[in-house]
Amino acid sequence: MLSVIPGGPSEKAGLVQGDRIVRVDEKVIAGKKTPQDSMVRLMKGPSGSKVTITVNRDGTVIPFEIVRDKIPVHCIDAAFMVNDTTGYIKLSKFTRSTYKEFSEASEKLLEQGMTRLLFDLRDNTGGYFDQALLLANEFLAKGDEIVYMEGLHRQREDFKADGRGMLKDVQISVLIDEGSASSSEIFAGAIQDNDRGVIVGRRSFGKGLVQEPINFTDGSGVRLTVARFHTPSGRCIQKPYDKDYAYDIYERYASGEMVSADSMKVDTTALFYTMKGRRVYGGGGIIPDVFVPIDTTKVTDFYMACNKKATTMRFASYVFDRHKAQLAKLSDTAQLEAYFKTLGLDSMFLDYAARVDGIKPAKGEWELSKEYMMPQINGLVGRYSKVGEEAFYRFYMPIDDAIKAALNNPSVVE
Repeated sequence: MLSVIPGGPSEKAGLVQGDRIVRVDEKVIAGKKTPQDSMVRLMKGPSGSKVTITVNRDGTVIPFEIVRDKIPVHCIDAAFMVNDTTGYIKLSKFTRSTYKEFSEASEKLLEQGMTRLLFDLRDNTGGYFDQALLLANEFLAKGDEIVYMEGLHRQREDFKADGRGMLKDVQISVLIDEGSASSSEIFAGAIQDNDRGVIVGRRSFGKGLVQEPINFTDGSGVRLTVARFHTPSGRCIQKPYDKDYAYDIYERYASGEMVSADSMKVDTTALFYTMKGRRVYGGGGIIPDVFVPIDTTKVTDFYMACNKKATTMRFASYVFDRHKAQLAKLSDTAQLEAYFKTLGLDSMFLDYAARVDGIKPAKGEWELSKEYMMPQINGLVGRYSKVGEEAFYRFYMPIDDAIKAALNNPSVVE
C-alpha cells in the first residue's frame, strides 16, 4: 500500500503506508496476481457496511475491520484558532482545490481575530506547482520573487507576487520537516528568502525538479527533467544526486541530524542571502530558522510495540464501536476530554493492548510514555466525534515540540 488518505476509513482504522494486503474478508489476495480493479471492487461497498482487510506489516499479519464511508479528498486537515490571535492550518498536500480550501479556511480565521498563522507543511510531499504560487502570493508584496526555474537547455523563468494577496499583514511561521517536499519547499523558500516569516522544524526533503510529460502513441509516456527550482536568493531546492541519494533520510538519522542541529550537514560553500541580508545555505532542501529535534526520550519498547501493530489506531476504532452514540453527540474538545475521563481511557487502552495484542508495558514504561501516547489516543478517538480530524491536532498540539517552538519564537524577521 503506497499511502492512505488522511481522514479516510482505512487511515482511521490504522492502515499505514507500506502495509501489504493479503486478504479482503475471506478472499486471499497475496500471491494470486489479483488485478487492481478486482481488489477495489472487493473493498468497495455501501457506506456504513464493514469489510475486514488483513495486511502483512513487517512480517506480522494484522486484521483491520474497516467501516466503509465516503473518501475525503480535502487537502486541509485542520484549521482553527490556537489562541485569541493565532491561527493554525494543516495542509497535507497541494491539490487542485488547495488555494480555494486555504482561502476559505484563512477567511474564517481572520473573522475570528487571526493576526498570526502557524502554517503546518510537515509531511506535505507537494503537488500542484500553481497552487504553491497562489498560496505564496497571499503573503508577499508586489514584485517579490516566489521562485524561478532554470535548466541547462531551459532559460530562466521567474514567478513573482502580484501584491493582491489578502494575508500580507498576517505574521506567519511555517512548519517543515524531512517529509516536506516540492511545492512545500517552494512556499517555505519564498517566505524565508523574502524575510516574510520564520521557518520552524527540520531540513526539508530536497525535491526541486521541473519535469515535463512526453506521451507516446501507445499510451505510455515518460517524465523528462528539464530544469530545477530555485528559491528567490538563488538556492537550488533539489538535493544532489550521489550514491546515497535513496538513503538520504536514513543518513540523517544515522548522522544525528534529526536530534541535533550541530549534526546537520550544511554546505557552507553554497552561501546565499535573504532580502534583509540574513545568511541561508543551499545544498538541497530548506534549512529552518528554528531547529526542532525529534524527541526520543518517551519512545519506550512498549510504545514501539504498539506503534508496530497500530494498537492505538485500532483501539480508537474499538472505542468508537462501543461508544458511537455518545461520541456522535460531542462537538468540542472540552466535551471530549470530560467524556474520556469518565471512560478511563488510559486503563481501557492498557487492557486492550494486553488482551488483543499481548503487549504489556515493563515497569516504568507506561509512566514514561503515557504523557506522549494519551494525547494521541484522545485525538484518534476524538476524530470519531463531530470535531472530526481537527480533534487529533487539538489534542496533540500541547505536546508538539514544533508548535511550542513556533509559538515561543517571533514570526516576524527583524
